[in-house]
Amino acid sequence: MLNRIREDIAVVFERDPAARTTWEVLTCYPGLHALVWHRAVAGRLWRWGWRWLARWLAHWARWLTGIEIHPGATVGRRVFIDHGMGIVIGETAVIGDDCTLYHGVTLGGTSWNKGKRHPTLGNGVVIGAGAKVLGPILVGDRAKIGSNAVVVRDVPTDSTVVGIPGRVVVGDDAHRRESQAEKMGFSAYAIAADMNDPVVQAIHRLIDHAAATDARMEILIARLQLEGVECGDAKAVAEAFDPQRLNRMIE
Repeated sequence: MLNRIREDIAVVFERDPAARTTWEVLTCYPGLHALVWHRAVAGRLWRWGWRWLARWLAHWARWLTGIEIHPGATVGRRVFIDHGMGIVIGETAVIGDDCTLYHGVTLGGTSWNKGKRHPTLGNGVVIGAGAKVLGPILVGDRAKIGSNAVVVRDVPTDSTVVGIPGRVVVGDDAHRRESQAEKMGFSAYAIAADMNDPVVQAIHRLIDHAAATDARMEILIARLQLEGVECGDAKAVAEAFDPQRLNRMIE
């Protein structure tokens, strides 16, 4: 147990630049308190069959830390809960090793039926502040879920999810985000400053495509007019399209 606590303290220093001393981490980090209480007390009593007592003690841990971890949840090694206020982890949730959860995260269920109804997180998963991961879904290793995303489907390994409902960021944007994360050492809140919602990116690309089509249309109209073909108000309609204004509207 002491080795696990040492691991958890070391993880705080690795992932939180605000941590200064071991004493500060031991006394001022509710995420550490909630994890130790879950592993050493509530979770252990749950496995031994002392279900009511485990729930009651977990309730007091919630009151003291602002973090609710059901004693039936499975939590791996070197898990880091930053800030922690408002985190809810359901009974059948499974959290792998080296995961990071920020405040307001919910690992919740979508069914009233008994059995597996909460998410399973692989190793190295980062979940940003306010994100909701719902249902018996699998979040692959090293996946990152952006702040306030709502995820109700499986998340592939090494992917990044943003938006409501959660959508996987793909292509150059994902590679750019990952390279920036490597420079920092981790992705705070699982989102980088230059990462947009993939739907917004798609709209920007559609506008750019429309602008390129409009430019080609203007060339065709000019050539037709040189040949003496009357094009009516086609050019005026084309000039009314302002891609820059549309792009600013959705930034």
